[in-house]
Amino acid sequence: MRLFLAINFDAQTKEHILAVQGRLREAGRGSFSHPENLHLTLAFLGEVEPRREAAAREALDSTAVPPMKLIFDHAGRFRREGGDIWWLGLGTNKALITLQKELSAHLQGKGFILENRRFSPHITLARQVLLHKALDESQLLGIPFGTEADTVSLMLSERVNGKLTYTQRHAVRGKR
Repeated sequence: MRLFLAINFDAQTKEHILAVQGRLREAGRGSFSHPENLHLTLAFLGEVEPRREAAAREALDSTAVPPMKLIFDHAGRFRREGGDIWWLGLGTNKALITLQKELSAHLQGKGFILENRRFSPHITLARQVLLHKALDESQLLGIPFGTEADTVSLMLSERVNGKLTYTQRHAVRGKR
């Protein structure tokens, strides 16, 4: 089973994200993230033996999840041959960085091997994007917007009838 830990968003936040994604759709074509799959990945576990799901739940349960304000304040792309990955980025957030570090430490303590790269919080809008008209990354965002987050979810990633589907398997909500 393929697992990751993420912050999911409420309907209003997804509407804002989809508006940004819509501007990208107008400028090009690609593989766009489905609205129900929009999330902020905190840790990607990859393929995990089903019996190891309990260890991932324990790591999440031992992580303090503070309520925090997330601000989407920039957009960008990772250039790739065959089409770019476009994303929506978050402003610097110490609580989010601390949460991600603590969660990663707890996962590693349970024997999970995580990617060894700097955490760069972003929402993937689309992959394999080829533009048919010029689009400046600063134009894509429009007006910065924010949301409240206080829950981290353990998510299962699988193909269901050919469609990439994310299913919440466990969640921890912080105290307000």
